[in-house]
Amino acid sequence: MTDVNGGEIQADGRPGAGAELAQSLSEAAARRPRRKDIRPLAHLLPFVRRHIGDALAAGFFLLFSTSATLGLTAAFKEVIDKGFAKGSHGSVNSAFLLLGGVALVLAVATAARFFFVTRLGERVVADLRRALYGHVLSLDPAYFLKTRTGEVLSRMTTDVTLIDQLVGASASIAIRNTLSLVGGLGYMAVVSPKLAGFIVLMVPVVLAPMFLMGRNVRKLSATAQDRFADAVGYAGESLDALDTVQAFVREREADRRFGSAVETAFDASVRRIRARAMMTSVVITLAFGGVTLLLWFGAQLVLKGEMTPGTLAQFALLAIMAAGSVGALGEVWGDVQKASGAMDRIAELLNAKPGIAPPEAPKALPSPVRGEIAFQDVAFAYPGRPDLPALNGFTLTVKPGETVALVGPSGAGKSTVLRLLLRFYDPQGGAIRLDGVDLREATPAEVRGTMALVAQDSPLFSGSAMDNIRFGRADATEEEARAAADAAQATGFITALPEGFDTPVGERAKTLSGGQRQRLAIARALVRQAPILLLDEATSALDAENERLVQQALDAAMSGRTTLVIAHRLATVLQADRIVVMEDGRVVEEGTHADLVARGGLYARLARLQFGVEAA
Repeated sequence: MTDVNGGEIQADGRPGAGAELAQSLSEAAARRPRRKDIRPLAHLLPFVRRHIGDALAAGFFLLFSTSATLGLTAAFKEVIDKGFAKGSHGSVNSAFLLLGGVALVLAVATAARFFFVTRLGERVVADLRRALYGHVLSLDPAYFLKTRTGEVLSRMTTDVTLIDQLVGASASIAIRNTLSLVGGLGYMAVVSPKLAGFIVLMVPVVLAPMFLMGRNVRKLSATAQDRFADAVGYAGESLDALDTVQAFVREREADRRFGSAVETAFDASVRRIRARAMMTSVVITLAFGGVTLLLWFGAQLVLKGEMTPGTLAQFALLAIMAAGSVGALGEVWGDVQKASGAMDRIAELLNAKPGIAPPEAPKALPSPVRGEIAFQDVAFAYPGRPDLPALNGFTLTVKPGETVALVGPSGAGKSTVLRLLLRFYDPQGGAIRLDGVDLREATPAEVRGTMALVAQDSPLFSGSAMDNIRFGRADATEEEARAAADAAQATGFITALPEGFDTPVGERAKTLSGGQRQRLAIARALVRQAPILLLDEATSALDAENERLVQQALDAAMSGRTTLVIAHRLATVLQADRIVVMEDGRVVEEGTHADLVARGGLYARLARLQFGVEAA
């Protein structure tokens, strides 16, 4: 199918997908920027509320496990002060029994926390994936004219993966360590106000270098990720056009360029690693220096009798726990920020409104649909090209059961007629009616349910031949599917496959030839048993033998149906009830082949170019 400028466009109105593979790969591997504002994560709350039971259980066991962790330090204090200090076997045994009991409670609480938090996270991500994919399916082709398919796929994969990492792990770590930090600091203030004050003075000394050096590490990380994204992007571009690379014998040059990009990425990574190693050295030195000073100061308090050895040990454990919480929060904060940016992009996609949607009070089509089509003074320009109308005052009426061929030069607006009829777009002026009902007043799904489309390159799907035929109508019986294959002249090659109709045909049915794919697409259209058949250059890419077989299938398919045929090969439309000649988005001629040739107009000129002087 071609657009008004003659460019390739798929049957669903989107640009050809092949050129977007490299872009998709590049974007999937590229760095996802952090977002300091984490408010976009609030978009996850509706998904969490659907599973409030798991959310409450997860919250309860988060609090429970944190409390048990703090209780473990108190039990350890009892081991030292009431166990070893008293020196009796009974006291030691009792203290260790208490410590073991608290540890057992902590183990159970931690397991329950992990189960409920992880299950909630997986459930939220699963719901998000389903909601995102379902919403994307509802968007009209106009959305994909301004948003690359690769970007949409990136949001559905890379961004959702970041959300998965957040809700499945990072969120739990962040909440748990926040609770541990707050609880630990509060408990330390209760256990020893003096040591707590000492820690308050030490924290800025340890954290300041970490933040200052961490900023440089983040910049180097971003640079390394950008360089790697460049390498992956180039690899994707080269692999997408591998036949061209090999045809021009440029494998060595492509390998050299990719190797250079990889080495550049490696050098950037080494700089990042060096900075990260230096930061780690400084932070560990300061942290352990602070811990050493803390223990020394606490030891002085023990010697003075102001603190028991058990209290000092408990405080040290609390300090280590708080420090560990700060480190863990620093690690996951980047994940939280990345997930926030990802959720912002996902929310933008979820909030996208389809331009073609069912009206509030849809008008039902007549039952059964007769297939009368009427375009009344239709004006239409594609979004983004308002100054280049695809249709301008287009008027056409097709009677039920009539076969009408649309011919004309590239860019005349022929494919646009089918897209408007399928209601992929709505016209800016005029009206399109099906059996007297304005398409804008009907449900798009009901309108499309009355039509079957066979395009120049009808996309097929992985699965079996039977699966592809039944894609046209999911409830079709095996007998109906086989009958459609018979009518499409497809049964012969299908039964010759290793497993017949159950043979997997590979991704996009690449194991089949072009003619076989077209006949399978015709069978898919026939099994719909739709009253309207739309044929858009259905035979233009086929050789003579396959064109003959496909044309026989199409002739059988058109019988008894309202049919609109687009063809550049005029030989394929000679038997049409009426030929409509289009130019600049309007009808300039119509009639039978003989009538139009006799008039000597645009059609006669096209016929002379294709058939020679004799056709005139």
